[in-house]
Amino acid sequence: MPLIWQNDEIVEVSDEELGPIPGPPPLTVDDYRRAIQAHIDTTARQRNYDSGVTCASYLGSTNTAWAAEATAFVAWRDAVWAHAYTELAAVEAGEREQPTVAEIVDELPAMGWPA
Repeated sequence: MPLIWQNDEIVEVSDEELGPIPGPPPLTVDDYRRAIQAHIDTTARQRNYDSGVTCASYLGSTNTAWAAEATAFVAWRDAVWAHAYTELAAVEAGEREQPTVAEIVDELPAMGWPA
């Protein structure tokens, strides 16, 4: 039997008294947003940028290699967010089941860094 703390003592209760264990709270748009942004920042760090924002800031760089990376990164980042917003809108419209955070991140387009 499960044990609980009640009235300053540990007591046994039946499963019926305890009731069902609540599941995790439903995922929110912010849960997805944070995970997707973390994925974007992690991808930028693969090329030693501090974050996605830092990588994107090299768009106008006079260093052609950095500018090329930033151009590819910004195009990819935009494709990532476009995909994410499209899929989350499909969930809200009842057109698809709500994915887990891991599933939506796995669906995101792959980054193709320039050579």
